[in-house]
Amino acid sequence: QVQLVESGGGLVQPGGSLRLSCAASGFTLDDFAIGWFRQAPGKEREGVSCISSRGAMYYAPSVNGRFTIDRDNAKNMVYLQMNNLKPEDTAVYYCVTNSFMHGSVQAMCAGNRRPDYWGQGTQVTVSS
Repeated sequence: QVQLVESGGGLVQPGGSLRLSCAASGFTLDDFAIGWFRQAPGKEREGVSCISSRGAMYYAPSVNGRFTIDRDNAKNMVYLQMNNLKPEDTAVYYCVTNSFMHGSVQAMCAGNRRPDYWGQGTQVTVSS
């Protein structure tokens, strides 16, 4: 059974940093794309950053240059380092993956098809 468990959210001031973690279980991460979505109050869920099984990365234009995604296949973990946070980054952040191997990060993060598996989410609040 696929499980994705996020951690690392919290309250941070504008300009601050947070590092989100996602622990994946029930499958071997090596062969799967994985990523992060977010949903702000009153807004649709959006793909933030995704990383393929081969290390290709996608970043939403709004976070490019500020966020960094990486994965540790040995630990079945994926991370999202978020720097220079802005109030508009406030949202619930979800770890996501698909049921098929070697998917495209562009398709996962910015395509029309919703990822198959979602974690429970972790709240990130950027406020002074």
